Amino acid sequence: MTDDLDDRMHFAIDLARRAGDLGLKYFRDLDNLTVESKGHQDLVSEGDREVELFIRALIAEAYPQDGIVGEEHAAVGGTTGHVWVIDPINGTANFVRGIPAWCVVIACARDGQTMVGVIHEPSTDETFYGRRGGGAFVNGKPIKASHAASLSEGAIGTGLSNRASTKNVVILVSLIMAEGGVFYRNASGALMLAYTAAGRLLGYVEEHMNAWDCLAGMLLVEEAGGTVLKADPKTVLGKGTQVITGGKHIFPRLQLLCETAFGLTR
Repeated sequence: MTDDLDDRMHFAIDLARRAGDLGLKYFRDLDNLTVESKGHQDLVSEGDREVELFIRALIAEAYPQDGIVGEEHAAVGGTTGHVWVIDPINGTANFVRGIPAWCVVIACARDGQTMVGVIHEPSTDETFYGRRGGGAFVNGKPIKASHAASLSEGAIGTGLSNRASTKNVVILVSLIMAEGGVFYRNASGALMLAYTAAGRLLGYVEEHMNAWDCLAGMLLVEEAGGTVLKADPKTVLGKGTQVITGGKHIFPRLQLLCETAFGLTR
């Protein structure tokens, strides 16, 4: 089983890098890029769709019996229990505006549990990756979540979901700042999860994320020694999940602040 996960991880690393190269071609030719709106602050480009088709084709070739769930095209059923969960360009709002903060995200889940996660940022040529039980890495170097115990020791990544109330994020940011912390947002939730796994951010929170945005990054945070709010394996692929992640010392406080801001109870 370990060998199978290693094979899947290395396949996903290579695939994410190749998909990133394709994405860069569109990114460097933005004047000719077709962009559409899917809703408020929710964009899709020709690059998103073509990169996803590229990823799907190579998965179907290498693992023809696996399922595939992606952001831009219909889900494909499988028979092995494995499902590939992909976001071809996470951070499309950045991508279409020429901001080099976007990434290719590939996860592989088995029976609702994420087993492999890869997040590749083409603009910096950084590839964050890991498999369950195998640790987390960036370009071959082990990464660790932050050991900070206070919000004043760094920044918290914050997401803005169009499926949740905007005012809740404002409340959360106020609570973070009241404790001497600062917030960070680069409009790519997957990338901020990768940065949390690498200890660059103390944590990352978003009231709701789709599976293709968050599964890979949540696995990386866990494998880097951090803590994540567990997603329901029965519903996460179809309905997404709330995301609260951070270094193990900061997570309990961050969870309390999110419960206050999002109006939640334990």
